[in-house]
Amino acid sequence: MLRISSLAVLVLLAVGWAQIASAAPPLAPAPWAASSMPMTVHQVGPHSYYVEGLLEEASQANEGFIANAGFVITTDGVVVFDTLGSPALGDQVIAEIRKRTEQPIRRVILSHYHADHFYGIPAFRHVGAEIWADTHTHAYLNSAAAAERLTQREKIIKPWLGPDFKLPLPDRWLDQPEDFVMGGVHFSLRRLGPAHSPEDLTMLVEPDGVLYSGDIVYAGRVPFVGADSDTRHWLVAIDDLLAIPARVMVPGHGLASRHPQADARMTREYLELLRQQMGAAVQNFVTFDEAYRKVDWRRFRAEPTFGVANRRNAYNVYLQMEQETLAQ
Repeated sequence: MLRISSLAVLVLLAVGWAQIASAAPPLAPAPWAASSMPMTVHQVGPHSYYVEGLLEEASQANEGFIANAGFVITTDGVVVFDTLGSPALGDQVIAEIRKRTEQPIRRVILSHYHADHFYGIPAFRHVGAEIWADTHTHAYLNSAAAAERLTQREKIIKPWLGPDFKLPLPDRWLDQPEDFVMGGVHFSLRRLGPAHSPEDLTMLVEPDGVLYSGDIVYAGRVPFVGADSDTRHWLVAIDDLLAIPARVMVPGHGLASRHPQADARMTREYLELLRQQMGAAVQNFVTFDEAYRKVDWRRFRAEPTFGVANRRNAYNVYLQMEQETLAQ
């Protein structure tokens, strides 16, 4: 009968643990500075959560933490919706996920390619997640606006981006509606753009009735209306969004809503005011400066970010209304 000494057993155990350790090496240190931003996480369904961003413009003080990100925990992995505005903030979201589950983070769905929503991709790629985005993202990545935004962000949040940050590409481009199941949870992805951006993508977590809307709807602040926004179709997209059966809507900015129809009203009314007033100015050959001075902004003046965003928003809509008029 073969006998193994206690010393031999210890040696075998040591070898076994060494093999395990060598098979799963620790992740290399991240090249970006760690974030110090506290995060508030809300659970809005049995599987569904979101991180609540600040209702501010991006700054060094807030490290660009101005948007929401969602995550859905299943028995076979985690799905993340948006990655926030830097790899450092992405690490913070990962840490919040790790407080709740050890399931691997398998997939990231991006609502759209604006800096506050996708600059966190490297953190999730660092832990092995696959990144999905709508194919219309190509237009943004090849634009001057993307390069200008990166330069602007590097000036204010460079440490949290890292020394060699480049605009990260997705691993998979989506060109049609997509449904998938993970851990028994059904996910439904739908493109509703062009609206806030050309590629606006939404995600419905069907068993929870939770809809992640991206920036098609804002809560608690005026929307950002960029040069790539299409406000005419944005209004249509809001109707399409509200037709999706959901009990809870998580916007790209602001608190989640259990009354989506009512809480989408501010975004809709703001866009309607911009289009009505700037459209009338274009039709009557009124300059933008004169038109802007004459608009009664009282309905929205108290909303966060009004002071820094409203004039820029109005100007972008003025240019869009010019283009619509010329196309008639």
